Amino acid sequence: MTNKITFGTSGWRAIIADQFTFRNVRLVGEAIARYLNTVAGTPVLLVGYDNRFLSEHFAKEAADVLSRAGVRVLLSSEAVPTPAVSFAVRDRKLGGAVNITASHNPGEYNGIKFSGADGAPALPEVTSRIEAEIEALDASGWDSAGLPNADLIEPVSLREGYLRDLGSKVDLDVIRRSDIRVGYDALHGVGAGYLDLVLRELGLNPFVLHTDRDVLFGGRHPEPDEGNLAQLKHAVIHDRLTLGLGTDGDADRFGILDSDGAYFHPNDVIALLLDYLVDTRQWTGAVARTVATTHLIDRVARLHGLEVLETPVGFKYIGQYIDANRIVLGGEESAGLAIRGHLPEKDGILACLLVTEMVAKRGKSLRTQLNSLFKRTGEVYNQRLKVDLDPEIREAVGRKLAANVEEFGGRKVLRQDRTDGLKLEFSDDAWVLARLSGTEPVARFYAEAGSRSELDGLMADGRRWLQGPG
Repeated sequence: MTNKITFGTSGWRAIIADQFTFRNVRLVGEAIARYLNTVAGTPVLLVGYDNRFLSEHFAKEAADVLSRAGVRVLLSSEAVPTPAVSFAVRDRKLGGAVNITASHNPGEYNGIKFSGADGAPALPEVTSRIEAEIEALDASGWDSAGLPNADLIEPVSLREGYLRDLGSKVDLDVIRRSDIRVGYDALHGVGAGYLDLVLRELGLNPFVLHTDRDVLFGGRHPEPDEGNLAQLKHAVIHDRLTLGLGTDGDADRFGILDSDGAYFHPNDVIALLLDYLVDTRQWTGAVARTVATTHLIDRVARLHGLEVLETPVGFKYIGQYIDANRIVLGGEESAGLAIRGHLPEKDGILACLLVTEMVAKRGKSLRTQLNSLFKRTGEVYNQRLKVDLDPEIREAVGRKLAANVEEFGGRKVLRQDRTDGLKLEFSDDAWVLARLSGTEPVARFYAEAGSRSELDGLMADGRRWLQGPG
């Protein structure tokens, strides 16, 4: 193992045939088995996988290693969305899951997500122990030997139970009775056969794109952002669709296009859904967002008398509140969302269906709905910037994040927040955040302001700050 295996914001990810190898998958599998045997005896684990290159073979390798360690394994019989894996863990009362996926990363990557018995991504106190087991195994020269215990490996299908549960969380009748017209781009990910199936069963006859398996994802990142949904945008405009929906490689993230083809930022989608769900479900309690997510959520929460809980970046922190039934909704600006009574894991399929329900119920475009919301909350605009880092630049950015910052772009800093990276808040409710990614060699810069011109200024200052001398 040439590089240390670490679990970042959402699991371990690496380039296939470089660090993501069969031996390293065996190392991780054995380490997970040893960790579980110290805390939970011999639990049953689910092993799932996505559409990436060799994912099904990596999953079989992980299942074999776990079975050799005496762990009973339910091995998914097909590529499966991450939220369906989470649902199966909870529904079947399993000890956890090993999911072979690199989510929205480029096609040359693969990865492993490990979830506990609650179906939520494992927290750092768990993954740090697994990392220590991996390091010890590698240092000892360990490699698996002997045949897998085939009696401990059972194939399972996860689709039916997960989709049935979705029907209890979304008002499907509202969608079924509407004249809404929807397009869906699966981006060659595992949302295909799930979201498009639901839409068809509702009688919507959706326009669909990229539902076939392509391990290179058409040469793009399987992330449902504005650039990657360009073909869907064309379809929305050309065919006069009401909505465009997208999911990422493992279908835990969502992407939304309005009726004019405009990409709708996840921050705005989450805020609208919060307002809609509280109105229609009459929910009370709290809402959770990550430190990088819009404060428009805070304004909506104040309208409805909800408490706001802020977490570090990573849905695993929000998942704790979902699992405790403490919040009505949890969201992160990188297109992650879950709701009360669902899963402690982000779910792009659920998010797309809830947006479809909201538009069908209200009969108004997303832009019209957001403008109406702004009349009650005031306008809020936000954006993020990603900067690729080589080791030297990463070190310089790290020094900046650790320094005390009293002024930024000529603005006096009202408050510094180091929950995750460095967040600077200003007197007019504007803010910026810079942080190093936990899954990619990049830095991310986020900004939010009350006008587009002010936002543009903050973004320009952020780019100069990240790329300037350390």
